[in-house]
Amino acid sequence: MSGRVIVITGASDGIGASAARQLAERGHTIVVVGRSAEKTAAVAERIGAEHHLADFAELSSVRALAAELLAAHGRIDVLANNAGGIFGSERRTTVDGHEQTFQVNYLAPFLLTRLLTERLLASQGRVISTSSIANRLFGRLDIDDLDAEHGYSAQKAYGDAKLAQILFTRELHRRYHDRGLSAVAFHPGVIATGFASDRSTPLHLLYQTPLKHLFLRSPDHGARTLVRLADAAEVPSGEYLSGRRRGALNPQAEDAELARALWDRTERMLAGD
Repeated sequence: MSGRVIVITGASDGIGASAARQLAERGHTIVVVGRSAEKTAAVAERIGAEHHLADFAELSSVRALAAELLAAHGRIDVLANNAGGIFGSERRTTVDGHEQTFQVNYLAPFLLTRLLTERLLASQGRVISTSSIANRLFGRLDIDDLDAEHGYSAQKAYGDAKLAQILFTRELHRRYHDRGLSAVAFHPGVIATGFASDRSTPLHLLYQTPLKHLFLRSPDHGARTLVRLADAAEVPSGEYLSGRRRGALNPQAEDAELARALWDRTERMLAGD
């Protein structure tokens, strides 16, 4: 389907930039969101798109982004929550007091989605979240320790955040699908991007050294599922996909009560910020 307004976060490079280009070529109106002013503007200029800046490590920046998007667009058909990353071996907190991995990968996208929900509902829109197989490999969510104050590791924090993202997708579907909103999460594959740039991250060796040319696929390949989900007439709402199939999930991702509890806890956390 052509002519959609598609907002893509984390679009200054990698999968987001590739998806923005491919979707623009298909005739959609693309809104590029990134953290780097230079890189984000360059991507937008290449495809003739509007762009906005936001740092997901600052919730005030997310709120400002939402206000800009609502002012600029009477319709938002697709929100692609693609921004994210894995951080260092030492636990870090944001200016908002939250563990950085949790905030950037989950809390900030949750906030942006909630601030745009009514506009998405009015457009009968969809929310697409770039998740990861890490939800199953490393995730073990403790709803009483979402900020990883106990037993932090970079990989577990990332797995927990991606698991939380899938639980959010499922709960978003449960609450709003009967009003026309669709929500889907996907694993893009193991892709050669700027992911795991911190040298203290165990995955840095794979993603940021010459080994990536042996084991990783291109951003264009990684963007295929995002492009297909943004462009399709319908998506399997509430699901987590790997390619065209339902992806293997962490058992916790099937827990509907946990999804509800996480949603409620997250809203209380944001109300206190």
